[in-house]
Amino acid sequence: MARVLGTVPFRMALDGSGAGIAHWKHEPLHDVVQPMNHHVIMAYNGSVQRMERRSGRSIAIGTFRPGVVIIIPEGSSSRWDIPKPVDVLQLYLPQTTLRRVADEAEAGSTAELLERTAHPDPVTSRLLLSAADVLEGNEALDTLFRQQLMDLLATRLLAAHTGSPNVITPARGGLAPKTLLRAIERLRSDSDADVSLAALAAEAGLSRFHFCRAFKDSTGLSPHAWLRQHRLEQAMNMLRDTDTPVVSIAAALGYSSQTAFAAAFRKLTGESPSDWRRRVR
Repeated sequence: MARVLGTVPFRMALDGSGAGIAHWKHEPLHDVVQPMNHHVIMAYNGSVQRMERRSGRSIAIGTFRPGVVIIIPEGSSSRWDIPKPVDVLQLYLPQTTLRRVADEAEAGSTAELLERTAHPDPVTSRLLLSAADVLEGNEALDTLFRQQLMDLLATRLLAAHTGSPNVITPARGGLAPKTLLRAIERLRSDSDADVSLAALAAEAGLSRFHFCRAFKDSTGLSPHAWLRQHRLEQAMNMLRDTDTPVVSIAAALGYSSQTAFAAAFRKLTGESPSDWRRRVR
């Protein structure tokens, strides 16, 4: 994708298989995108513009605007003609993830995803665009957010963008108290404990699909939102109660740089870490 677009992602959270999320800002595109190894789901975040997509003899003309999605099924190849600069969020979703979520949600068969070109779907668009403000340059947080978003969007795709849409009714009910405590202890750990959604769910003896929903029923927050709040509280305690330099706090909390930490802190508090420290001490 980077070769075709002639740039690198503005933000990105990928795993070893290439599955993940990328925020791209690129120039007009007039090129062929070769078949991808994953399904690609895109949500547009730029100015309204017309675009054209050609697959063999099929031509699709649509209007890029917020609230629409583009779905490129695994193995599909198209020529794109987009006349203006683009701001877009892309989800790279493996077929194995789609099949796993369908099994965990008891959604039945995973029919093939439909190819969509500037298709109205405000729900999917809003979910994917949320990544633009949540990816923070913190590996643990970004991984947990990516995994949650991927499962949530897979559920949405199964319900709205397959040849035979599925009705998915999530089970209700929180985690048992001891199970919730173990999950929170893992999230709070200052060691190198694995806080991925897969690890949290496995320790609880649940699927990722059901763990995420049960954790939110118990706490009112998703695992990612809980960990994000916990990291903010840790940062505030260190800023208020110690003289540790901001750059060291950023590193201790797992941020890739002081700049990434400061941007995340400002997003949640409205102040830079240094300004907040001066005000509360």
